[in-house]
Amino acid sequence: MPIDPQIFRTIMGHYPTGVCVVTAITPEGKAVGMTVGTFTSVSLDPPLIGFFPDRRSTSWPSIAAAGRFCVNVLADDQEHLGKQFASRVDDKFVDVAHRRSDSGLPLLDGAVAWIECSLYSVGDAGDHLLVLGEVEAMSAEGTVSPLVFHQGAFRQVALRVPAVA
Repeated sequence: MPIDPQIFRTIMGHYPTGVCVVTAITPEGKAVGMTVGTFTSVSLDPPLIGFFPDRRSTSWPSIAAAGRFCVNVLADDQEHLGKQFASRVDDKFVDVAHRRSDSGLPLLDGAVAWIECSLYSVGDAGDHLLVLGEVEAMSAEGTVSPLVFHQGAFRQVALRVPAVA
């Protein structure tokens, strides 16, 4: 029996995901980026990360052409960036505070962490692609909580304080 796509999306929405913005500089020198909620650690040796852009993405081809990218892990107060980089506007960096890394990739100010990668491989994953990146540099920028996506909405992580005995 085939799985209904809407039911699949609803059920999978019960599993929270982190929200990241993947950024790059095109061969022409333009900053580009896209929001992903499918980011994961893949391998320690070599150090690999992965994410799954939709085949219909208009941003992914520019990032792929760059051959290098940076994953910016959004902080819990950066929902506006998650929405902006998920949009189809031409210049997603308008009014976005950012800087360039030592190797020239866009780092979003206020992100929890960033991970610079070279494109390792791209594979087929149904209506998405499986992108693997080899980690070249990384840093945790702060101690704030990450932004998550859960049941169709952006959410903040509520940290529990241990009970005092």
